[in-house]
Amino acid sequence: MDLFYGLFTGIIFGFLLQRGRVLRYDKQLGALRLQDMTIIKFMLSAVMVGMVGIYLFHDLGMISKMDIKTASIGGNAIGGLIFGVGWALLGYCPGTQIGAIGEGRWDAIWGVLGMLAGGVVYAEAYPFLKKTVLTWGDFGKITLPQALGVNHWFVIPLFVVGGLLFFSYLERKGL
Repeated sequence: MDLFYGLFTGIIFGFLLQRGRVLRYDKQLGALRLQDMTIIKFMLSAVMVGMVGIYLFHDLGMISKMDIKTASIGGNAIGGLIFGVGWALLGYCPGTQIGAIGEGRWDAIWGVLGMLAGGVVYAEAYPFLKKTVLTWGDFGKITLPQALGVNHWFVIPLFVVGGLLFFSYLERKGL
């Protein structure tokens, strides 16, 4: 049943990517050049809805355990650089690559092959990375509310309001 939920939510996400026009190359390029914030607004919306939904489901007992990942500045910085370079070279981020293939744009297959190759390289390098890069700025498995020592329902509304104000600013600027 979990696989069905994954497939179903993946299809919905792909549909929304396509309907939001974030699969288009001009939108990708506009985001990279900070001239079109459609993709940024789309992803920030997804983060805000996901954040509220996950914590709400957890508090209602519908999610028994949250799998918090380790906060590592080294891993995030290097991973972010690799992600950014790949996006800039190909013109697609990982999610939009799959959507672009679904639309019949076969140039995105190179990105998928690159992701697979990167996964193999990461798996092979993991023992070394675990002792080095992933220890740089390692905060452990912690969330922002835990780091601040406050209830998550204090942070979530602030984040949502901040996101909505950011959306308003981007709309005023025509981005």
